[in-house]
Amino acid sequence: MEGSVTGSRRGQERASVRLALGRWKDALGVGAYLLPPVIALALAAAVWELWVRIGGVAEYLVPAPSAVLSDLFVDIEYFAFHGAITLAESLGGFAMGATVAITGAIIMSQSRALERSLLPLAVLVKVTPIVAVAPLFVIWFGFGSFPKILVASLITFFPVLVNTLAGLRSASPEALDLFKSLDASNAEVLWKLRGFSALPFMFAAFRIAVPLSVIGAVVGEWFTGDRGLGSVIIVAHNDLNMPRLFASVVVLAVIGISLTALTWYGEKRILFWHESERAV
Repeated sequence: MEGSVTGSRRGQERASVRLALGRWKDALGVGAYLLPPVIALALAAAVWELWVRIGGVAEYLVPAPSAVLSDLFVDIEYFAFHGAITLAESLGGFAMGATVAITGAIIMSQSRALERSLLPLAVLVKVTPIVAVAPLFVIWFGFGSFPKILVASLITFFPVLVNTLAGLRSASPEALDLFKSLDASNAEVLWKLRGFSALPFMFAAFRIAVPLSVIGAVVGEWFTGDRGLGSVIIVAHNDLNMPRLFASVVVLAVIGISLTALTWYGEKRILFWHESERAV
């Protein structure tokens, strides 16, 4: 009897600890998702600093993290300005690419013939080298932000398209039969059944596409740019200014990690009803 009471108390204590941890995680919000990568980056930077100092590596080859952070914080307004431009271009490219991809997936999900006709065009976009397309966008659209947004949209288009199409096709046959028995229209089936089935697939694609959009914006800036972190990297490379080059990479890493964490956090909030979230 005493053992069962003790076991019950332990179970209650464990449950209260889990509840407290859950409340702590909710209170931290996005910070709970940012903390693990920040710790990993700090450990990597410490190992990097020791390797450079002990090995006597020249700064023009690999700068120490302390030199990189010094350059970053001394000229923080400069990096903030160019980082904001790259962030805006990557978000614009992601929004454009995701919108076109989701629209294309909805169209292709309506007919296998349409899917067989349009999917090869999407594959053609995927296999076309971005470094070959970016200079053409500069010729066609000039040196503003629009060519960089287009490059970012191209690189994010395919994963969102393929995942969304797979999600729209993943609706349960039993649920489809139920909707048909209720005489639901095609629009009702799309938005009330297929759309919800596609959401987990779409968020999986967003986690891939969001960092890719940052890469696309930087690649576009290499060819067009007097602004943005891509242009900062090119100038620093030409000047052999490795601390500035690495500082730009650090800013890009912060942007990519933050956007990925925000996407993951949004997925947790929106897909709280899905089995994949309730199982964690």
